[in-house]
Amino acid sequence: MHEMSLAEAVLQLIEDAAAAQSFSRVTLVILEIGALSSVEPESLAFCFDAVTHGSIAEGARLEMLEVPGSGWCLPCGRTVAMALLYDACPHCGSYQVQVTGGTEMRVKELEVE
Repeated sequence: MHEMSLAEAVLQLIEDAAAAQSFSRVTLVILEIGALSSVEPESLAFCFDAVTHGSIAEGARLEMLEVPGSGWCLPCGRTVAMALLYDACPHCGSYQVQVTGGTEMRVKELEVE
């Protein structure tokens, strides 16, 4: 379950930001998660609750925003929407599609006290 290590990394980012910006509590964490990132939102939420227990982010609300997948079709030269990592191009049917977006996960915003 890689969601546990992702939740731990998010907590580390929060703690680093707290040390740099002198805040003592986090009430909201907003994440952007790519549709092609292979992150399971329910598992990540469960892991986030577990790893933040006893930390400055304990009890913080976690919001996850989905970033759509996109790719560049090499044969037809178009940017295409992708729902799955190995989707064919919806225009020409080619599987020579290079993923260009939707694989990322990042902390977008923190609400702090």
